[in-house]
Amino acid sequence: MSDADIGLILADIVEEAGRLVLPYWSHGGTVAHTSKADMSPVTIADQEGEKLIVARLKEHFPDIAIVAEEAAAEFGTPDAIGDRFFLVDPVDGTKAFMRGDPSFTVNIGLVAGRRPVAGAVCAPASNETWFTTAGGTMKRAEGGPASPVRVRPWPTGEAVALISHTMKEETLAKLTVEYGFHRTLAMDSSVKLCRIAEGVADIYPRHGPTSEWDICAAQAVLEAAGGSVSGYQGAEFLYGKADKRFLNEWFVARGG
Repeated sequence: MSDADIGLILADIVEEAGRLVLPYWSHGGTVAHTSKADMSPVTIADQEGEKLIVARLKEHFPDIAIVAEEAAAEFGTPDAIGDRFFLVDPVDGTKAFMRGDPSFTVNIGLVAGRRPVAGAVCAPASNETWFTTAGGTMKRAEGGPASPVRVRPWPTGEAVALISHTMKEETLAKLTVEYGFHRTLAMDSSVKLCRIAEGVADIYPRHGPTSEWDICAAQAVLEAAGGSVSGYQGAEFLYGKADKRFLNEWFVARGG
């Protein structure tokens, strides 16, 4: 099976996992949770979603290794990883999920040669799914048929940057000068890269740490739609950093 065919399978899996985690979501922000070793929250939705995703991946791709967020938190990341592996984040934006914010996602990305080559991202609360194909990025919404999405050219004087809800004003001021955007939208999770992929926004500067499973699927989606993700001074953004516990340095996601 080619990598181009894998995206559709991943889309079906993230949608199934999305249907599983959605009932745990609460607009009242009352989702029960515990804390991981790094003090970040984990809910039963994270745990049950990951179990389902891992089971489905093993059914379809028994020979491809899996690095999943909650297993990594509980048992540690592998000391080494092969050329091809899946990265799984069952609920990206757990804090948003807990407070009733709809900006949380279910993510599966496939890495080969240290680059994302296929991926699918589901936003269960809005019933949207983005996934890679041989012809580019496709999107399914509200149970309808898939349609292609594409980044937009940089809109002179109207460029939109996506930022976190917690960004400080002084940080925003510096980023505005550095990247030259004109308006901002605040949202959480990997959905930011998907919004750039479909031409709703133009740039997401992330000057802070993430883990590989946080953005792998969404990077695959964005790049298949004509966008890009780069590191410091335009450096290539690589995966499989087992020696760094699969942690990323900062990056910039861009549209056209």
